[in-house]
Amino acid sequence: MKWAGARTGRMGLSVVAGLAQALAMAAPWDGQPRWWLQLLALATLAWQLERSNHWKQAALAGWLFATAWLGGTFWWLYISMHTYGGLPAALAVAAVLALAALLALYYAAACALQIRYAPPRAALRALLFAALWLLAELARGRWLTGFGWGGSAYAHVDGPLAGYAAWLGAYGITALAAWLAMSLAQLRRGGRGQAVAALLVLVLPALATPGTAGTTTSTGTLAVALLQGNIPQDEKFQPGTGVPTALRWYGAQLLDNHAPLVVAPETALPLLPQQLPEGYWDALRARYAGGSQAALIGLPLGSYREGYTNSAVGLAPGRAPWRYDKHHLVPFGEFIPTGFKWFTAMMNIPLGDFNRGEIGQPSFEWHGQRLAANICYEDLFGEELGARFADPATAPTIFVNLSNIAWFGNTVAIDQHLAISRMRALEFARPFVRATNTGATAIVDHRGQVIAELPRYTRGILSGEVEGRTGLTFYARWVAWAGLWPLWLAALAGLALAMWRKRA
Repeated sequence: MKWAGARTGRMGLSVVAGLAQALAMAAPWDGQPRWWLQLLALATLAWQLERSNHWKQAALAGWLFATAWLGGTFWWLYISMHTYGGLPAALAVAAVLALAALLALYYAAACALQIRYAPPRAALRALLFAALWLLAELARGRWLTGFGWGGSAYAHVDGPLAGYAAWLGAYGITALAAWLAMSLAQLRRGGRGQAVAALLVLVLPALATPGTAGTTTSTGTLAVALLQGNIPQDEKFQPGTGVPTALRWYGAQLLDNHAPLVVAPETALPLLPQQLPEGYWDALRARYAGGSQAALIGLPLGSYREGYTNSAVGLAPGRAPWRYDKHHLVPFGEFIPTGFKWFTAMMNIPLGDFNRGEIGQPSFEWHGQRLAANICYEDLFGEELGARFADPATAPTIFVNLSNIAWFGNTVAIDQHLAISRMRALEFARPFVRATNTGATAIVDHRGQVIAELPRYTRGILSGEVEGRTGLTFYARWVAWAGLWPLWLAALAGLALAMWRKRA
């Protein structure tokens, strides 16, 4: 009985720690990330691993921690499936838990390997934990189309580790956070040297000279008007309600606004150009055919024969319309994985097998800026945005995100997505402008700071100026050249070192 009670207590601690890590991403009461809570939560798991004596025990602790963390992070998928998709509530809950539990297997494997190959020295065990946690995050973020939402690094956009983004990227911060968490768990075992090293990791970004990760310079400012239509998601694609409302409101703003750049969000116009009312698309093109204004507009493109894309169109004087097609599609929402048509058939969400755009599509050049569009959660994949920096002469000066997060209600999904854009801004030292249906419509500077934001779930226009940047950070240089392979190889090298020391 005593053994069973202790085991139940350990299981409960893993779940509580996982939920704490979910809170660290964006607390529901204020939407803010808390870096210190993320370290404490992961340190709790690390503390359990330091006291585990069997790999099965460690795997269970890691799986419970990760299931609670991931389920507590993206629980709002329930809203899209049940509230807007019509899936029965019990089945929607089961689907969210199943996804979290499946993805948690990566972390269960990492914890099992931590015990299997843990070397005697505490410092090497901390290195092994960092390598294994990094491998788990990389696998979750890249394999099977990748779903890295809620990664450990996004709790650190305002913390001391944020200074490493321009050097190592979000995944590098993930490894540092895991190393710090294990070092914290080893305070009584790791010795003074490890404690000093951990302190240096935390304070080094503040001591470093700004810009040492790569020099960027201003390319001037661009005035923008970001449109937020606040079209209810349950009406957005309805021909008698949301569609005419969207066409009327967005059409009026696109025709009447006088900002040098006007941006309308993802599927702001929820119809193909050939399906729009007669003269509608021609009027928009004529509006931006002359003068000194341009527009970026989110809408679907294509036909039954050619297939469809989730796209953005750029209209500017003296040129043909520019086009960006979304590359990283959302499973079940924009493409149906093989064998899952039975599941999507149970929902009323407008679904489709969209065509993918290419990685590294050309930027939209306007007023001396190179505007790199990305749609919805494409900004989650920094390594894919990094492909646009292969040639410094054509590298983006400003990122533009067009999104519709209304699928997930007025929840922390909005705050989490804003933190993702902020992390990309830190990695590449590039500003982000975000035009969304319901929020967060915002301007983020190249330091990752939100300098302007519209109130969420309101209809309005955010007007402001964004300063473009040129020049490459250290992260932009290596990720454009090699993708994430340096991190994969570094993590595998850490695992190999631990295995070798274990045998020695």
